[in-house]
Amino acid sequence: MAMANLARRKAINLFNNTVSSDAARYSFALSSTFTRGFASGSDENDVVVIGGGPGGYVAAIKAAQLGLKTTCIEKRGALGGTCLNVGCIPSKALLHSSHMYHEAKTSFAKHGVKFDNVEIDLPAMMGQKDKAISNLTKGIEGLFKKNKVTYVKGSGKFLSPSEISVDTIDGGNTIVKGKNIIIATGSDVKGLPGITIDEKRIVSSTGALALTEIPKKLIVIGAGYIGLEMGSVWGRLGSEVTVVEFAPDIVPSMDGEIRKQFQRILEKQKMKFMLKTKVVAVDTSTDIVKLTVEPSSGGEQTVLEADVVLVSAGRIPFTSGLGLETIGIETDKIGRIPVDKRFTTNVKGVFAIGDVIPGPMLAHKAEEDGVACVEFIAGKEGHVDYDKVPGVCYTHPEVASVGKTEEQVKESGVAYRVGKFPMLANSRAKSIDDADGLVKIIAEKETDKVLGVHIMCSNAGELIHEAALALSYDASSEDIARTCHAHPTLSEAVKEAAMATYDKAIHI
Repeated sequence: MAMANLARRKAINLFNNTVSSDAARYSFALSSTFTRGFASGSDENDVVVIGGGPGGYVAAIKAAQLGLKTTCIEKRGALGGTCLNVGCIPSKALLHSSHMYHEAKTSFAKHGVKFDNVEIDLPAMMGQKDKAISNLTKGIEGLFKKNKVTYVKGSGKFLSPSEISVDTIDGGNTIVKGKNIIIATGSDVKGLPGITIDEKRIVSSTGALALTEIPKKLIVIGAGYIGLEMGSVWGRLGSEVTVVEFAPDIVPSMDGEIRKQFQRILEKQKMKFMLKTKVVAVDTSTDIVKLTVEPSSGGEQTVLEADVVLVSAGRIPFTSGLGLETIGIETDKIGRIPVDKRFTTNVKGVFAIGDVIPGPMLAHKAEEDGVACVEFIAGKEGHVDYDKVPGVCYTHPEVASVGKTEEQVKESGVAYRVGKFPMLANSRAKSIDDADGLVKIIAEKETDKVLGVHIMCSNAGELIHEAALALSYDASSEDIARTCHAHPTLSEAVKEAAMATYDKAIHI
């Protein structure tokens, strides 16, 4: 024990003298081995993370793995943030369950599976979703214990750049101190003027994930990823779905060619669209919600009726109540916190990641931010390339993309080639009778470097990562095409599209 204490003192002296970054990390590791108490008062952390969502909890775990004494503060009382509790995970659970019901009702007979009746048990469907959430949140708590991350349940507010006052969920208060504070508080639903969300008849995505009855008519305001996913869930279960979108197109960030085909497929699934349309009034005085809409540029008004209206107009950074003004943290006009490439704010020792900073508002992007941020804090190098973050719309078919759209490449002035391959020509897609969609690859003409990949098909969200890896290593379309792909698989469509980009596809 004496030898251990001596080694610890030596390591701490080395750190205090800042002889080297290696010595600093060594002292952190030794400190974390000996003291892992509740972070309050004079018990100072190396890292304090405010927010336990995908960015925050990943940052906390990574920091602890790097030997930094770490505390994570989360006000919800359940880790995982919006994504796990009321976003990505529950929506995917309902998307899967509703797809199974829809397949049983419309497709099973073609495969020789017949039965007299198919019924929806909505409470059971919601129960399966809730069980998945509970298991995953408990899993993160287990990871905190495994990695010795201190978990404080409560709402944090800056007292100084190194002190956070936490009103705990049990009614108490504690002060958490840290040498480095990471803001990872995520985002919130963006409201619309004149529309009050009550989560019963006028709902956000949170309310749409917890409806107790299947609405006969559902109006979705906003044709982005979330709106189309939730519209798909309830449409499969029997709702008449109408999507109202201010812009001239659905999912404006999507490649134009893919977007047009995607909309046609959704329309075949009986989803209706009112594009270039804005909501000007909402009437909830009767049992039926009435929306008054008109063309985005103005014109004749129309009244739409619905049982439930989903407001899905985007998300905004969540920074209210953090006391940013107390320590002078700057925000831009839409509430985001500007940071440098090391995720440092304008206040020394305070960092920000995820949805509260510029960049895609995606859970996996926040995770990458979290890892890179704590790597910088630990004296290492971190990096996130926002141009190579994949995005997925989890409808059926799924739509996934990474890199640039054809419109973006064209605007850049770079000469390019495009290769496409339809799923109708893919043997696996045909064999399972699920052949809607295509793969599209865009490559620089001179070098054949892949610039963007867009996939619309069943499981596109899984296939896109081959493309993400290719972009990360500046691969050419020929590199992808000359990589052997197993047969029969959906991923062969990626290979064929790559072949069509630099030469010619085989199976079309």
